[in-house]
Amino acid sequence: MRYLDIATSKQISKIGLGTWQFGSREWGYGDRYAGDVSQAIVARALELGVTLFDTAEVYGFGRSERILGQALAGQRDSAFLATKILPVFPVAPVVEQRAVASANRLGTRLLDLYQVHQPNPVVRDGTIMRGMRALQRVGLVAEVGVSNYSLARWRAAEDALGSRVLSNQVSYSLVDRAPERELLPYAAAQGRLVLAYSPLAQGLLSGRYDLDHRPGNRVRAANPLFLPDNLGRATGLIATLREIASVHAATLAQIALAWVIRHPTVAAIPGASTVEQLEHNAAAADIDLTDDQCQALADAAAAFRPVTGTAALPGRRPGPARTIFTLSIP
Repeated sequence: MRYLDIATSKQISKIGLGTWQFGSREWGYGDRYAGDVSQAIVARALELGVTLFDTAEVYGFGRSERILGQALAGQRDSAFLATKILPVFPVAPVVEQRAVASANRLGTRLLDLYQVHQPNPVVRDGTIMRGMRALQRVGLVAEVGVSNYSLARWRAAEDALGSRVLSNQVSYSLVDRAPERELLPYAAAQGRLVLAYSPLAQGLLSGRYDLDHRPGNRVRAANPLFLPDNLGRATGLIATLREIASVHAATLAQIALAWVIRHPTVAAIPGASTVEQLEHNAAAADIDLTDDQCQALADAAAAFRPVTGTAALPGRRPGPARTIFTLSIP
């Protein structure tokens, strides 16, 4: 495993584990996964040197936090534990109460990273950051982070906190490269980090899905990337991933992850449905892509032009390519 070169109380692994699927019925993994399988995944992650574990109060309405807390019992000090508050009523006392509730579900006295899950569109961050400061002062929260923030709002949140907002958790993958414009340069210049959720574009970049094998669970089925026309348009990118994977004796997903974490200030938090998938994800940290390979992937990604709306539906004539905008829970 490799780790971020950033001053925190614990090392942060370049490949972490996202746990939205723990206890969340929309993924369709079932009760056995929520019980035995998730526990085995966390145990194996720790053995492989994974330290970064990300969850949120909204995942399964607290079930994800409880399941992760149970899995980390007795090994809490080995984990850099991150969770998130959904800022529906983001006043300082509520922030403090909900941090305590998350910590109780996780079975911990310290949240290594407490993140604002989404920017509140009508309330600025001053009041929520007052709550965060209080949580840091009493020692319940070590680091403060945000998620799905623009650069301007990230900086404003930091001004409101009066100290560093360590991280911004955003969608970043070969098919969503928006963070490269502003967020990654800022993180590199200021000693901050970007946590990449959906680094495999919810599995599109694994090569498992095509026109004959479409996803069945509700989360992926609702993602425009898996509409028929877009699966067809992704064949060139998948082919490039497959070609480079063969050179490294790796999977397509491992190459996609290695591309995401090539930036020194980025850690990725893919989920895992099995212990084997977790092992493959963790092994991606040790893959060194050449500059030519990174460029080939970037070129193939730029050539992938997904469409949305009626143009992507079967039997409709595709119109001009348009950028996909989605509101993501992670």
